[in-house]
Amino acid sequence: MVDRVSWVPEGVNVDVPSSARIYDYLLGGGHNFEADRETAEALIKVLPVRGMARLNRAYLRRAVLELADLGIRQFLDLGSGIPTVGNVHEVAHEVAPDSKVVYVDFEPVAITHAELMLADEPNVTALLADLREPEKVIAQARELLDFSQPIGLLVVGVLQFIPDSDDPWGVLARYVDALPAGSYLALSHFTADSMPAAMAAGKEIFAKTAEPITPRTKAQVADMLAGLEIVEPGIVFTPEWRPESPEDVGEDPTKANLYAAVGRKP
Repeated sequence: MVDRVSWVPEGVNVDVPSSARIYDYLLGGGHNFEADRETAEALIKVLPVRGMARLNRAYLRRAVLELADLGIRQFLDLGSGIPTVGNVHEVAHEVAPDSKVVYVDFEPVAITHAELMLADEPNVTALLADLREPEKVIAQARELLDFSQPIGLLVVGVLQFIPDSDDPWGVLARYVDALPAGSYLALSHFTADSMPAAMAAGKEIFAKTAEPITPRTKAQVADMLAGLEIVEPGIVFTPEWRPESPEDVGEDPTKANLYAAVGRKP
């Protein structure tokens, strides 16, 4: 049993690996435990997960900047994870310091640290909630966000943790239905299209964590954008979504193993 440190919320089982804490470790964060690190290291042996995490985070930054440039001043970040460098509100505030952001995660460590970091941020809040309950999340988000004005819905690297049995397509549609016209959805999602054998091995490792994964095909990701106007360059691997330089794309963008896309609600 791992010794409990002072900043761990009550009820958190530090012996069961968490996707948010694994991601934190891969990005170089310090809010993770031995079980998370061991799982991450096992993943590193079968998948380029450090690069996947870095490229996914870089996509998030570019997507938020793009939406901010388009005039979006409100963001709802589902599955936001543990705060690290380049959080959504920090990126959005580069363009518009008055931007409002609601972070949502069901990992208590993530929300505890977000609350500490956001103590002096009146336009930013964090909710401990399950994104599979859209109506509850939206009701709480309305305390800060104005749902009569366009919102940037961010679902970045999280829907692979929602199994088919929980209908991630239907869950996402309920969020989109609640958004006004002119809102945007930015998402990224694990896929096995490019490295099927490696992703199968990674899936076996994730099966022993709190949140097993379900990689999905490009067609399945496209279904998540149903009814939206997909902006250029369409559904691509994360480093291919509006890169700022050739170095952003790298020699083989398919190794990112996450599709990315942004859609506008007409």
